[in-house]
Amino acid sequence: MTTSHLNGHVAGEGGGGDEELRGGQQHREMAVDCPGELGGRMLPLRRSAQLERIRQHQEDLRRRREEEGRQLDLNASLRLRKLSQNPHIGIDNPTFLEDAYISQQGPASQHIRAPLGKILTHIVCVCGCALQSLLLAHDSIAEREMQPEPLPVQGETLTQWGGETVKIVRIEKARDIPLGATVRNEMDSVVISRIVRGGAAERSGLLSEGDEILEINGIEIRGKDVNQVFDILADMHGLLTFVLIPSNHSKPPPVKETVIHVKAHFDYDPSDDPYVPCRELGLSFQKGDILHIISQADPNWWQAYRDGDEDNQPLAGLVPGKSFQQQREAMKQTIEEDKEPEKPGKLWCAKKNKRKRKKLLYNTHKNDDLDNDEILTYEEMALYHQPANRKRPIALIGPSSCGQGELRQRLLNNQPERFAGAVPHTTRSRREGELSGRDYHFVSRQTFEAELAAGKLIESGEFEKNLYGTSTDSVRQVINTGKICVLCLHTQALKVLRSSDLKPYIIFIAPPSQERLRALLAKENKNPKPEELRDIIEKAREMEQSCGHLFDAVIVNLDQDKAYSELLRLINKLDTEPQWVPCSWLR
Repeated sequence: MTTSHLNGHVAGEGGGGDEELRGGQQHREMAVDCPGELGGRMLPLRRSAQLERIRQHQEDLRRRREEEGRQLDLNASLRLRKLSQNPHIGIDNPTFLEDAYISQQGPASQHIRAPLGKILTHIVCVCGCALQSLLLAHDSIAEREMQPEPLPVQGETLTQWGGETVKIVRIEKARDIPLGATVRNEMDSVVISRIVRGGAAERSGLLSEGDEILEINGIEIRGKDVNQVFDILADMHGLLTFVLIPSNHSKPPPVKETVIHVKAHFDYDPSDDPYVPCRELGLSFQKGDILHIISQADPNWWQAYRDGDEDNQPLAGLVPGKSFQQQREAMKQTIEEDKEPEKPGKLWCAKKNKRKRKKLLYNTHKNDDLDNDEILTYEEMALYHQPANRKRPIALIGPSSCGQGELRQRLLNNQPERFAGAVPHTTRSRREGELSGRDYHFVSRQTFEAELAAGKLIESGEFEKNLYGTSTDSVRQVINTGKICVLCLHTQALKVLRSSDLKPYIIFIAPPSQERLRALLAKENKNPKPEELRDIIEKAREMEQSCGHLFDAVIVNLDQDKAYSELLRLINKLDTEPQWVPCSWLR
């Protein structure tokens, strides 16, 4: 494989497995001009062949005018020499010819001099005016010839160059707009590898992937590496003239691609990705970011914008395609599993199953959001504005002692006309003073287990041989009254809640630092041990790691009053602004 350069790195021959993961890319790409890199390089001015021809034409005109000036040297005239010696007489003076004629004739001919002198004076006046007009016309024509020939406008033409049919492309590129193309080396050739959305190349539609670049503004490109091409184009703007050998592949008809909006379920940093074809164009993002996918022409590397960055991001960035990301994550998991040593005498699976059966009764096929076989990539999203009469339920998630229970109760107490809780189900007997449908839905164990098997229970558990749980029907009853249902849930309940038609808004209540958490719990007359504080923070980290892609918002509970105000702000925003929700919710 031909060596090519990128950011100082050299990619040589590699293994076959890596080549598959590179998404079919056999060569590294270099963005010929990237935002943020422009303006930092001062290049010497280089004349193109066309500008050289204009300069030569102007030089020829100058020499021709000098020759004409010598032929029309007015000082060579006897009469004009006299005019220069005696400024009081001249072609505008009626006595000029008369005086000259007298100096050449004797007194005997004066009787015929008067009428002849008048006639000659008239002729000279007319000729003088004609000469002035001729000189003015000459200057006007010379001035027009001095102007450079107008450069051709943006477009393309086919011609012969060095025995080959080439395409001459002219693209107008503003100083603040990148060209938006990547190039790669194939032997000594420089080939356009990718056209990036948002750049001058994509807007013109004149450059194609696979075109070989021979010249740019008269500068020969063949034989240069991609880094040299980057330096050449770094400070170029205005009309760029490319001489290209067209690609052998037929150019597909332009297709208007539909923009797809996705939510990222993983973090991505192109500087840590050895497979990204062009690091300069790699788009970094974090779990939960909304990405606008504007091109999937390359199934392995999509072109995208981050939500909110469209104005500050002139060029689309490269993000891994869904199938490519799934493929390499599956390979990574396989490698990690192979490296993990087995410890004799430890039945890890049995231990996990035993702990799971101890307290919670979940349908593992539908509820286990910690499924290691699931590879998280992207989720297609759409904007949704909640109706005034159907409020989205609020689900508060977080480890114990982080204050989500207190925040929920504060909402219910302060605004009971707006917020309400879902009535839970239980198999225990009704106690004195309790009302079915108000305190609990009292059901038999058989009914409870049937609803659990049908996936109608958001969460469930067993306490003192009695089953407890919250059903989707209970949440729906609150919504039907026009109120906002507020829930405190475990992360394992999120999949059932999100797979229902309830369209929940999920808020993660995160703990502050260990010292701030200690002070927060001290206000509640709690004095946890240091290891208990560390366990809370570690549990929060694990929850965010496994379920952070499902969160709509995060509140760090530094102070109960500030956290409550932020919670109200987020809830109020649901009434005034559309929110991103999974497309599956709107089908």
